[in-house]
Amino acid sequence: MQANSNKIHSIGSDALAEEELLSGKTARLVILVFALNMVSAALFIYLINRPVYDEPYNIFDVHKYATQGLSLETLLSHRNPPGPAGFLWMAAGVRLLRGEELRDARITILVSWILLAAGITIGARHSRFREYWYGALLVTMVFPHAMEATATLLTEAPSLLFAVLGALSWTEFVSRPKASNGVLVLGMIGGLSMGLAVTSRQYYLALLPAAALFALRQWRTLPIEEKTRWAGSVILSLAFAAIPILLLVFVWKGISSPGMATGTSYHHMWKATIGLNLSRPIIVAFYTGVYILPLTFAAMFRLRASQRRGALLVALLGGTGIVYCNSLFLQPGPLNSFIRFASRLPFGATTILFAIAVIVIYNAASFCILLWEQRQTFSSCDPAVFAFLVMVFFVAEQIGVGGNLPFYDRYMMQLAPFLGLLAIAALPRLTTARLLALSSLTVLSHIMLWRFAFRV
Repeated sequence: MQANSNKIHSIGSDALAEEELLSGKTARLVILVFALNMVSAALFIYLINRPVYDEPYNIFDVHKYATQGLSLETLLSHRNPPGPAGFLWMAAGVRLLRGEELRDARITILVSWILLAAGITIGARHSRFREYWYGALLVTMVFPHAMEATATLLTEAPSLLFAVLGALSWTEFVSRPKASNGVLVLGMIGGLSMGLAVTSRQYYLALLPAAALFALRQWRTLPIEEKTRWAGSVILSLAFAAIPILLLVFVWKGISSPGMATGTSYHHMWKATIGLNLSRPIIVAFYTGVYILPLTFAAMFRLRASQRRGALLVALLGGTGIVYCNSLFLQPGPLNSFIRFASRLPFGATTILFAIAVIVIYNAASFCILLWEQRQTFSSCDPAVFAFLVMVFFVAEQIGVGGNLPFYDRYMMQLAPFLGLLAIAALPRLTTARLLALSSLTVLSHIMLWRFAFRV
């Protein structure tokens, strides 16, 4: 009996030691990537003092809020598809720094990444899931579009700041069975931060139904005497999340700015409204699979023979459908550029797209099977469960995106930390192959930024 007790204690100690080792290794990698990103972005901001990428469009709203402030008039004349919070963030930096407008706004974007890294580092230390949040930050920083969102005027950075720190705070709040005053304040701040994320990038609406469903899951596990008070505190936190969203909807009479809803913002070229769109969730599900592939490819090698046959059949059928509807799935972004480059070869575009689609679907099926097999362990990791719900609702909400605005695959940047949480929870080991994949992603990210230095 004593021997069995010692053995169990030894196994527990080994698991704890491995978890601490993983956390330390991930933290060191995060510091390395963060330092590299900051140096690269700072050099770009210093050397390239001209508008690039979407900056000629985005600087309009930044300038308006910086010079005229926040008012009904400036909100109603908002031009760009993203909400006003990210532009107000940049405008605040412009007014504070009082230098060159473009450079000051870029510096403000850089500061949002510093605050994001600092917030996760501090918050994760007080969480039971420290290594998962480090993993989420790591994946976000190596994402192919990360450097563009670090050194140029894109609203992804402030929206990530609000969304990730809000999710971290709120999930910690909901995971506590008793809401003390300090924990309740944490929940209010987390809820408000998630609401601000929605007013920066409207696709973060997925956070709210994910939070509601996650809270219901937690509520079911509580003792009866704790349920009423706990539910009241959660409802209050979600009310804080809803406040900035409802205010924006009241002013705009919808979730899109009046200019985008009518099409006048881009000379009637693009229009974004609420409407039924059956194809968009399928497109977004495909791109979710594309971007989770380099994070979870190890899952493909864990399938049993019978599982491999089923996953391969689904992948072949799905790949055939994607090739047949290729114009639908090739949205603006790196994948589209790569396929266009391959089109220079005979049947190159078709062959490459089919191969990519098959691998993506096969990996997605493998990852789903892995999550199902690890469902008991997975369900004990609250941030990963919340991330899974966010991913599902992010895809599902696309059915309501009307108009003709394409799904730029840069929008997947908004899902990056949640994909990172899922990947680290299911496959926590930082193997050599995985490190190579992450390194390749960060190299691609820096290339995508510095191509603007050569007017590419």
